[in-house]
Amino acid sequence: MADLNHMLKLLGELDDQLVACMRCGLCQSVCAVYAETGRETDVARGKIALLEFLGHEMIKDAKGVKDRLDKCLLCGACQAACPSGVATLDIFLKARAIVTAYIGLSPAKKAIFRGMLTKPRLFNNLMSLGSTFQGLLTKPVNDVVGSSCARFFSPLIGDRHLLPLADKPFRNHGDINTAPGKSGLKVALFYGCMVDKMLPSVGEAMLTALDHHGVGVSMPKAQVCCGMPSLASGDLKSFEDLVRMNLAVFGQGDFDYIITPCGTCTEAFHHIWPLMGTGLSQTERDQIALLATKAMDVSAFLVDKFGVQSATPVDQAQKVTIHDPCHLKKSLGVSAQVRTLLGANPRLKVVEMAEADVCCGCGGSFTLQHYSVSAKIGKKKRDNIAATNADIVTAGCPACMMQISDMLSHAGDRIAVKHPIELYAQCLTKPDRSL
Repeated sequence: MADLNHMLKLLGELDDQLVACMRCGLCQSVCAVYAETGRETDVARGKIALLEFLGHEMIKDAKGVKDRLDKCLLCGACQAACPSGVATLDIFLKARAIVTAYIGLSPAKKAIFRGMLTKPRLFNNLMSLGSTFQGLLTKPVNDVVGSSCARFFSPLIGDRHLLPLADKPFRNHGDINTAPGKSGLKVALFYGCMVDKMLPSVGEAMLTALDHHGVGVSMPKAQVCCGMPSLASGDLKSFEDLVRMNLAVFGQGDFDYIITPCGTCTEAFHHIWPLMGTGLSQTERDQIALLATKAMDVSAFLVDKFGVQSATPVDQAQKVTIHDPCHLKKSLGVSAQVRTLLGANPRLKVVEMAEADVCCGCGGSFTLQHYSVSAKIGKKKRDNIAATNADIVTAGCPACMMQISDMLSHAGDRIAVKHPIELYAQCLTKPDRSL
C-alpha cells in the first residue's frame, strides 16, 4: 500500500508539472535524439503529450510507454532551453518510476540493480574478478585513448571500444580521514563507480589537488553508487536503498563540502536526491537537504573556493579541447571554472570545439539500449573534437569520457581523453600514495 500511495503521489506531481508545457516545440531544436530520428515521440513535447494520459496509456500498452520514455538521454537540454521552465528531467524520472512500478523491472536490470549495485561487496568482487580475466575477453585497440574491444563477438559489448577495468580500484586506499590543513576546510570525497573501477587516476588527481590546497579529506570506503543508474531505469527501490547506504557514511555532514568528479553524481546530491527521496524518513530527508547544500563539482570547488587562476601557456603547450557534460553545465552551471582550472596548467592551451555543450550521446543506460542512435550522436562529437587538432579532450564526467573514448577509438584518432582534474594535477607536486 505504501508503494501504491507513493506512485499516486508521483502521478499527482506529474499532473501539476505537465500543465506548464505550452507545446511551443523549442525542445526540438536542442534534442540530440530528435536530431537523429526526427520523431515527435523522441522529443520532450511528444513525451509530455503521452504523459497527460499516462494512466490510460499504461493500461493500453505499458511496454510501449516505457520504450518511448526510455528513448531519452536525460541530458536536460530541453529543460535548460524551455521558455516556460518545464522541469522535464524531473517529469521523466518520475514517469519512469511510475511505469516501472507498474510493469516491473526486467530480469537483467533486476540482477544488475538489486542483485549487484545494492550489494556492494558482491559487486566489487565481481568487478575485481572481471579485471583479472578481462585480458582473455578483450584486446587493446588504441594505446593513446586506452581503449579495448572484444576478442570474440559479445552480445553485451557488441562493437564498442571500452575503457578497461583498473588493475587496482581506487577504493584500495581504504578509509581516508585527514584533518584540515592550511585552508581550514574539510571535504567528503565521493568518487563514484567509474572512478573507482575504471579511472582511479582521476581519484588520485583529486587527492593531489586537495593535498596541494591544504584541504582535509573524509573518504569512506563504504560509499556506494549515487543511485542515478537505478533511478534512470525507474527502479525507485534500488535508488532509495543506495541513498540510505550513502547516508550511513555521509549523512552526518561533518565536513564543509562533498565534492565529486562527476556532474551527474553532483546533480544527484544537489537535486535528484531531494526530488526523488520522498519515500525516505524525515531524518533521512533532513540529511539529504544538508548534503544538497554542500555538494560541489571538484573544478568548481577549486576555482570558486581557492581562486585558482589561469597562467600564460608556454611555447609548445599541448592543445586541449573541452566537452561540457550536460548535467555539469546545463544543470549545475559549471563551465567557466573548468576552463580556468585547465588554464592554470601552463603546459596546456585550450582550443574550443564547436558545440562543446551538445550531448555526447551517452546518457548512461541510453547507450546500452539505443547504441546505434548513441553512436550517431557521439560521432558528431568526435568530428568536432578532431576538427580542433587537439592533443587532448577533457570532460568532467566519467561516463562522457567513456563515450568519447569509444568514438575516438573507432575513428582511429590518437587523442587522449582526460578529466580536467587530471590535467590540473599535472602541474602540482604529487605526494607518494601507493595503493
